[in-house]
Amino acid sequence: MNSTHQHQIQDLEGRAVVITGANSGLGLQTAIALARRGASVTLACRNEARGTEALKTVSSRVPGATVDLRILDLSSLASVRSFAAGWTAPLDLLINNAGVMATPRILTEDGFEQQLGINHLGHYALTGLLLPRLREASAPRVVSVSSLAHKRGTINFDDLNSSTRYRRWTAYSQSKLANLYFTMELDRRVRANGEQLLAVAAHPGLSNTNLTAGMGTTPVLDVLGGFFKLFGQSDIAGALPILRAATSPTASGGDYSGPDGPGETRGNAVLVAPAPRVLDPLVAGRLWEVSAAMTGVTFPDLPAA
Repeated sequence: MNSTHQHQIQDLEGRAVVITGANSGLGLQTAIALARRGASVTLACRNEARGTEALKTVSSRVPGATVDLRILDLSSLASVRSFAAGWTAPLDLLINNAGVMATPRILTEDGFEQQLGINHLGHYALTGLLLPRLREASAPRVVSVSSLAHKRGTINFDDLNSSTRYRRWTAYSQSKLANLYFTMELDRRVRANGEQLLAVAAHPGLSNTNLTAGMGTTPVLDVLGGFFKLFGQSDIAGALPILRAATSPTASGGDYSGPDGPGETRGNAVLVAPAPRVLDPLVAGRLWEVSAAMTGVTFPDLPAA
């Protein structure tokens, strides 16, 4: 896997792709790479102005690209439901990429701590609501983008919404761990149901994107943002594990892709191992049920494994 990975992607002509958070960074680079291979790419973005700029960028980088913009605010279950209801065609690939990192404690309109709400619950609900459209595709795939931070995470079922105590990095790590538990539980359920859908995950290592923009301004956070800029690999390189997860013809359900360099912070995209606790089906199953209760999205036709 290298910087020419986009040329190793098979022809994607006619394949429909949705990428959340595609207005910049990893999502935008993923959109460009997939559009180059002929995919029909939908940029699912919260901000219409930024999404429109991203649409122009993809169109200019990939003349003749089939690309469109649809508004999706993952901090709003109403927006998630509206987006899913508006998608009426088969969906080949859903890339759950959007995220916020280490933000001040803010609640979504549904009352969720926003890192949990956007990074996990919004994507959980989106995937469930789009499942009928994914099932209409011949080889559907769902990619969830996690982070190295998942290794420091725990799922605090006693205070999942960080109501009692809020530590921004603890909440971020929890949300990224939740992405992986969701992937593994989705994989278990679709396999047990005899379905073709592949549920896989990826992380970008340490990448220089605008993910730090929502963290606020303090001297410590300013230093951290500078660290990402100085030591992070480019967003093009950071997108390679996502592209591997999204397009590898040899992928298996539950695969996790990331960089092969020191500490998985940078390098070529390869299969990597999540923290061992990610494979605990009891925690994953419990998180699934709690997520269903919180969002009202129950995957009724996808029973527990």
